[in-house]
Amino acid sequence: MRTPIISPSRRARPPAITPEPLGPGDNLRGAGLMCVAMAAFTCNDTAMKFVAQDLPLYQSITLRGVVVLVGLWLLAARKGGLRLTVPRADYGLLSLRTIGEVASTVLFLNALRVMPIADLSAIMQSLPLMVMLAAAVVFGESLGWRRLLAVGVGLVGVLMILRPGSGTFGIWSLVALGSVAGVVLRDLATRRFSRAVTSTTIAFYAALSVTLSAAVMSIWEGWQMPEPLHILLLVLAGAFITIGYLAAVATMRVGEISYVAPFRYTSLIWAIVLGLLVFGEMPDLWTWAGSALVVSAGIYSIWREAALKRRQRA
Repeated sequence: MRTPIISPSRRARPPAITPEPLGPGDNLRGAGLMCVAMAAFTCNDTAMKFVAQDLPLYQSITLRGVVVLVGLWLLAARKGGLRLTVPRADYGLLSLRTIGEVASTVLFLNALRVMPIADLSAIMQSLPLMVMLAAAVVFGESLGWRRLLAVGVGLVGVLMILRPGSGTFGIWSLVALGSVAGVVLRDLATRRFSRAVTSTTIAFYAALSVTLSAAVMSIWEGWQMPEPLHILLLVLAGAFITIGYLAAVATMRVGEISYVAPFRYTSLIWAIVLGLLVFGEMPDLWTWAGSALVVSAGIYSIWREAALKRRQRA
């Protein structure tokens, strides 16, 4: 699952986390943790893309999901066990988040089987911009003309990567955009959870919903006996997802968001390197140019938001 269970692009801290005063080196530690999270998520993508060339996709998602659920259960056990109860007021939000989680994961991994990993990763870098735009539309959050312009520049970058009307644009490009929409829905729902819902609870329900959905869909796709290499890669993929989750949540505990958030774009570097080394994929000039626009627009938006917050505190 490329999209993290708890998205590091969120502008609000997870409900279970209480902000603490920054200490010496916290920003650097936060940046390092963000880089670890992005590397782990991209390694998961690479393993899943490799396995899905041989095994049925939904079987692969189901087997990986079992590994993730076990990892989250062990993680929660160290902290006193899972809290699976959710306040009644959050039932609707949990349902919306589940729909977004399942849709984004299934669409992303379907697109990943066909599209170059760097191209798909570049499209997903538009997520912070899309979440910011959706929050302005849905929640009425303030969005000045500068950040609105940045969203426009980011969208131009996405169009350069997809190139509608060219031979590179097809059904899988639309599937990738559908995955982006799913993550936007997921993140908007997550931002409205009450503080009584812990990050681990949200993560467990997300992993459970994806695993069960994939298990049901695998009935029509069929199963086949995996080879030892497939099993190893699926275990590694599950481990990478769990590590990415832990690191992504930890970034919310240390460092300023405005300092740490830009390091999420290191996932694009990992995607380019792993795509070249594992699959022999090299992005073309349009993808490079579009990626530069998307990343630049995202970093500017983060910087602009931080500047506005500093001005409000002054």
